[in-house]
Amino acid sequence: MAAGETSFSGMRGLAAVPSYVVMQPTTLCNLDCAYCYLPFRAADRRMSVPVAEAVAAAVNPWAAAGRFSVVWHGGEPLAAGREHLADLIAPFGPEVEHHVQTNATLIDDEWCDFFARHEVRVSVSVDGPAERNGDRVNRGGQPAYDRILRGVAALRRHGLPFSALAVVSRPAPGLAAELYDYFLGLGCDVLGINIEETEGVNTRDNSHDPAAVTAFWAELVSAWRKEPRIHLREVEWSLRYAAAVLDGAADGVLPRRLDPIPTIGHDGSVTVLSPELAGFTSPHYGDFSSGNVLATPLARILADAASTPWVGEFLTGVEACRASCPYFGFCGGGHAANRYFELGRFDGTETEHCRNSKIRLLEGVLEHARDHQSPAA
Repeated sequence: MAAGETSFSGMRGLAAVPSYVVMQPTTLCNLDCAYCYLPFRAADRRMSVPVAEAVAAAVNPWAAAGRFSVVWHGGEPLAAGREHLADLIAPFGPEVEHHVQTNATLIDDEWCDFFARHEVRVSVSVDGPAERNGDRVNRGGQPAYDRILRGVAALRRHGLPFSALAVVSRPAPGLAAELYDYFLGLGCDVLGINIEETEGVNTRDNSHDPAAVTAFWAELVSAWRKEPRIHLREVEWSLRYAAAVLDGAADGVLPRRLDPIPTIGHDGSVTVLSPELAGFTSPHYGDFSSGNVLATPLARILADAASTPWVGEFLTGVEACRASCPYFGFCGGGHAANRYFELGRFDGTETEHCRNSKIRLLEGVLEHARDHQSPAA
C-alpha cells in the first residue's frame, strides 16, 4: 500500500480503560547507565501507600473484568526495598498481574522469595555478554555486568521464569545472531530488543544507516527461526502483522483506540501515552501530567486526558501519520515521547525511532522472508 492510501480505522482517540498501568515506586536507581532517560535517578523519592491505594481503587474493578497488569518501573523498583514494595502491592486485588522491570543487581534469594510469594513476573535489563554492557555501570563508573549475572543466577536457582530487555546502541553485522545466542544461554523465555532512543536526558544521536538497521532485524529473524525457543517480542509482532496483511485483515491488528498507558509517578501524578515523559516539564507545554490520583480518581483523569493540550496535539500527529505513512497499520502512529524529544513537538510524524524500530524492523522481517522463500514449483 503506498503512502497516502492508508485506510486503517483503528487507533482513534484514547481508550477509557488501559490494559496496564506503570507504577514508579521510587525514582532512585543504583546504576547510572549512559543511555538512561530518567532525570531524577540519583534521588530516592518514594511512592506513598495512599498513591497505590488510589490507583488500586480504579485498577481492581478493571482487573476483575479482564486481564490487567501493573508494571513496577523506576528508577530501579527494587531500590524501594521489599517491605515498602510489599506495602505498595498490598492494595491490589488477586486478579491483578504484577510485573517488575529491574536491572537485576539487587536480586538475591530473599527477593526471589518475594517474587514467588507475590507472583511478580520479572523482566531483566541486560544488553548481552559483558562486552556489550559498557553503558551499564554503577555510580562509580564500574561495570554492573557481574552483579546482573548474580541476580539472574538467583532467579534460575529458584526456578523463576524471567524476560529480558536489551538495548542496542549500534546495529552491526553479526550482532543480532550474537545477542540471540547469548539470550538462549541466559535462560529467559521472552526477549525484547530496543534500539537506543534519544529521549529524556539521553541526548545521544540515534540515527543509523538504514541498510545496517534493516540487516540487523533480518539477521535476528534468521537466528530466531533456527532455534525459536524464546518469544521474540518485536519479531513475533511483525510476523503477526504480515500474516494479517496477507489475509486481508490488517485493519484488525491495532485496537480501536490508543491505550493511554498511564504512568503513575512517585507523587501520584499521571502521565499518559509515554512513561518517558513522566517527571519532565516543557517551557511550551508545561507539566506533562494530566492530573494526580491523590486529588482525582484515575478513571476520571483518563477520561479527560485528551483535553491535555499536548495530548490533543499528539492525536493530531497520529492522524497525520494515518494519512501519510504506509506503515501506520503496523505501529499506529508511534510514541509521544519520541516525537517530543526528537522533534520538539507532538504533531510531527516520522522520527528516528520510527525508522529504527518500526520501518526497518518490518523491512528486515520481509527481507528475511524474501531471502528464504521456497522456489516456485
